[in-house]
Amino acid sequence: MSPLALLFLTLFNSVLGLSILFPILGPLGRALGLTEVQVGLFSTGYALMQFLLSPYWGRRSERGRKPVLLVGILGFAASFLLFGVFALLGERGLVPPGLLFFLLLLARLLGGAFSSATLPTAQAYVADVTGRENRTAGMALLGAAFGLAVILGPALGAGLAALFGLLAPVFFSAGIALLNALFVYLVLPESRPRGQEAGARLSPFDPRVFPLLLLGLALNLSSVALEQTIAFYFQDRLLLGGVETAQKVGLALVLYGVVAVFVQGVLVRKTGWPPRVLLSLGLPLGILGFVLLVYAKTFWALALGLALQGAGQGLALPGVTAALSLAVGEGEQGLVAGLNSSAQALGRMLGPIVGTGLYRLAPEGPYVLGASLLLLALLFLPALFRRARL
Repeated sequence: MSPLALLFLTLFNSVLGLSILFPILGPLGRALGLTEVQVGLFSTGYALMQFLLSPYWGRRSERGRKPVLLVGILGFAASFLLFGVFALLGERGLVPPGLLFFLLLLARLLGGAFSSATLPTAQAYVADVTGRENRTAGMALLGAAFGLAVILGPALGAGLAALFGLLAPVFFSAGIALLNALFVYLVLPESRPRGQEAGARLSPFDPRVFPLLLLGLALNLSSVALEQTIAFYFQDRLLLGGVETAQKVGLALVLYGVVAVFVQGVLVRKTGWPPRVLLSLGLPLGILGFVLLVYAKTFWALALGLALQGAGQGLALPGVTAALSLAVGEGEQGLVAGLNSSAQALGRMLGPIVGTGLYRLAPEGPYVLGASLLLLALLFLPALFRRARL
């Protein structure tokens, strides 16, 4: 099996272990006596640590990719194990609710700190094992692994919770991470030979990468704002009850995810389009998806808007990642991957706040913002590529 296929499995397992928790964090928090704000802080704190530490791990991976992947995966496993143990103690009344929240938050902060090693190192690994002409296809494969895990993880988490209780997915995630670490240790080859020199430091304001980092931030912020508000939007636009909303939103989000995975995992890899083409196609599709969401009045129109958004994201995100990789030298791949992951984490951190805040002002607000950000990026795309020297 090729190193790229092995890396696909590594990243898929890592993201699967995280996405399994998506459907159970809310009900688990309520069962433990926590407020919605406290549960929300678990995700915000997780993203904050990724924002702060991704550049460090990317820089550290220049000394060797495999050790950093192992540290990230094992730290992730330990943090989930701690989270499960603390939650179990709280469930049995052995830890007071006030202390329980801080212990659980600490476990999530540790999880964010260590998981921030995985994605930038995986991106740098792809740069190591692909030539410049195949870089975009390699980055798209990582996006497909991420998207596929996000589609399957919540279903698996919901099934485990239904069969064995709300804490089962937490311990299952820790177990997956331990098996993943063993897989990496035994099977995944090191991609960066010893003795290769690493770049010194790479500033996020370096003119080669700064415009692309802003574009990645805009893409992630707009998509997370959409994901955080789309269930409210479906319910309000279609005048649905709670159960019917969950069913229709679930169906539409599966379509959204499948389209994004197909575009990244099949279309981008088969065509081999360079970043300029991917962004020139992806940004207009994303804009069209947002505009359709603003004006849609029926379920299928809303679902089509989401599918177009998924296609746009599926083209644009690997375009940004590949462009960043191609904009710097071979000794700076870990550095630029760390900055890219940090920018994405900032988008994930700001997206829920911005999206829900705009939704309270006007339900169409998050989608108008998304269309505006992508339109601005499209207008400046020629200048962006000149500045990045691509």
